[in-house]
Amino acid sequence: MVSREQKRAALHEKLQLLRSVTNSHALSDTSIVIDASKYIENLKEKVERLNEEIASAESSSVHNPLPMITVETLEKGFLINVFSAKSSQGMLVSILEAIEEMRLTVLEARVSCTDNFRFQAVGGENEEQGETIDAQAVKQAVGQAIKNWSESESNDQV
Repeated sequence: MVSREQKRAALHEKLQLLRSVTNSHALSDTSIVIDASKYIENLKEKVERLNEEIASAESSSVHNPLPMITVETLEKGFLINVFSAKSSQGMLVSILEAIEEMRLTVLEARVSCTDNFRFQAVGGENEEQGETIDAQAVKQAVGQAIKNWSESESNDQV
C-alpha cells in the first residue's frame, strides 16, 4: 500500500513537471494549475488561428497562385508555415536556401507535397551573429524566395 506521503510526493512531482512544461513561475499548487489552464487556452487559440489561416489560404489560393506564409516568433527562433493549394516541385529548395541565407538554423521541419504543399519548420537564430532577426524579415525573405522560384518556373515553361 502506498503511503499518504508517497502520494503527496508523487503529486508534487507531477505539479512541478506541469509547472516546467507550461513555463509557469507560480509557487502554489493552485497557481500552477491556473497557469496550466491559461497555457492550454493559449494553445487552443493558436490552433484555431492557424486553422483559420489554412482555411483562408485554401479558399484564396484559387485567386492567388502564391502560397500563404506565416511566421511566428518563438522564445529563441521562429515557427515558419507555408501552404500552397498545389504541389510545387522545387519550392522547398528555394525556401531552405532563403532560410540558410538568413543564417537561421532549421531545428525541425515537416513537409508534405502530395496534393498540396505544406511546409512547417522551427528555426533558431544563429547565436554567433549576435543580432536578433525580426519575424517580418523572415516572412519577407521566404516570400521573396517563393516569388523568385515562381518567376523562374514561369520562365522555364515558356
